[in-house]
Amino acid sequence: MDDTTTQLPPSLSLAGLVALVTGGSRGIGRTIAETLAARGASVAVNYASREDAAVEVCESIRAAGGTATAIGFDVSDPEAVAAGIKRVVEELGGLHILVNNAGVSIDSLLMRAKEEDFERVIAVNQRGVFSCMKAASRHLLRAKASGRVINISSVVGERGNAGQTMYAASKAAILGMTKSVAQELAGRGVTVNAITPGFIETDMTDAALQDDARKALLSQIPLGRIGLPQEVAEAVAFLASPAASYITGHVLRVNGGLHL
Repeated sequence: MDDTTTQLPPSLSLAGLVALVTGGSRGIGRTIAETLAARGASVAVNYASREDAAVEVCESIRAAGGTATAIGFDVSDPEAVAAGIKRVVEELGGLHILVNNAGVSIDSLLMRAKEEDFERVIAVNQRGVFSCMKAASRHLLRAKASGRVINISSVVGERGNAGQTMYAASKAAILGMTKSVAQELAGRGVTVNAITPGFIETDMTDAALQDDARKALLSQIPLGRIGLPQEVAEAVAFLASPAASYITGHVLRVNGGLHL
């Protein structure tokens, strides 16, 4: 990367490490990928269908002096996950940091919820995280004290939300898996943590929160504003860094005080 990486204290530098960011082609995932690269990591940008968007993220990282490659696979397919992580290791020389960011939300009141929608949300949000951690664990254990897993859950997984029962179930499950896997991998120095973002400014929130809905939401957030993708990315970068080496099984809330 550029000179900014040399100005980082060693405790925050990710130089020499390889990171995989699932769902890294847009939104929060893109910002996470670019931030990890800015800290010195070589980044694999995962995508499910938008190869063009993932390539654009990689080009942005390379233009800033970093290293990145686009790796396509659907996190809901365990075999594809295993093959994709194998590619990451082969192309970038290892795997030290796994950021499970890929996710879907299909909102519906419980009485109207469709079984196929529930299966899809669970397959991506819950099984996807499970499969990625399982396939990556062998490589992370080799990384020893540099090994990191950061799972992106949601404030909805902690407090629930009307119309989001399926999404809440999948995101709450991530927290239980995080705490369990943290105990399994701790013996080799690998840390496993979760982040629960609140409402973050993305294309999706812009479309969903208009006028009155946005005002109503802001009235519930003590800090009085919606968060930024960079604020989530900074939390990820910290948990991925040597500075966070004694933090594991933790749930870090980045929600402006929406849930305390």
